[in-house]
Amino acid sequence: MKIIGLIAVFLCGCLLVYGASDFPGWGDPSSPASTHVSPYYIETTMEFTHVPNIVTSVLADYRGYDTMYETTVIFGAGIACFLLLRVVKKKDPVSRLYRHKATGITLRIKKGGKIPDKSNAFERIDSEWVPYDLIIQISCRLLVPLIQIFALYVIAHGHYSPGGGFQGGVILAASIILIAISYDLRSALKIMSERASAFLSAIGVFIYAGTGALCLLLGANFLDYAALDSLLGSGMVMARSHGILIVEIGVGIAVMAVMICLYYNLSSEGKQDEGL
Repeated sequence: MKIIGLIAVFLCGCLLVYGASDFPGWGDPSSPASTHVSPYYIETTMEFTHVPNIVTSVLADYRGYDTMYETTVIFGAGIACFLLLRVVKKKDPVSRLYRHKATGITLRIKKGGKIPDKSNAFERIDSEWVPYDLIIQISCRLLVPLIQIFALYVIAHGHYSPGGGFQGGVILAASIILIAISYDLRSALKIMSERASAFLSAIGVFIYAGTGALCLLLGANFLDYAALDSLLGSGMVMARSHGILIVEIGVGIAVMAVMICLYYNLSSEGKQDEGL
């Protein structure tokens, strides 16, 4: 089977190389993309979308179908990771680990045993290797709100500067993952549960596809944001700009949720325990 797979990969590679030979030269100013497509986007973006960032207008408006399916692929990757790695039934541990919240001292209590201190000074953990460091934990707690504010700025300001839903979603996910790294996976799950991440990943895709479906219901083409003018009352051009922002928010939600779900399962081998 390995030999057959190598032959298939080699033949596909040869086919791709043969097809690439017909491509125009790198940076060729006389290529079709440089003489027809690119000038149109550069010259009409501001007029039709009021979005100074041409990359954002191309991704979310002119090439909206492609970006919607990119978001769907990310959602599919999260579902595939869940199906392949998630351990539904866990073996009941012989003993449990507890760590003192103030000192970091770890105790191993056999099944059926009791914690010596009943004053809630101990918290249950899943492994001993994650060090207890109060300075790191407090520092990360202080950084998380700043990271999330910056992520929202990246999403909202993608019209005017580099950014957008994909970048902002990854930054939002990084803020939750930072909690999982500095504390443990159990603490991150309290903030963003596995069920919530799965729900939000579907909601993000729904916002994107639902915006296109709404345009259809309003009598326009799929993802033709100008149709939203009848609801927003801001003019057809500004309606396209607002439509781009709506789908970017959907992309940001989906990317954030999928990245968190991927981290939960990859870091813990699907066990949803303390993780990396």
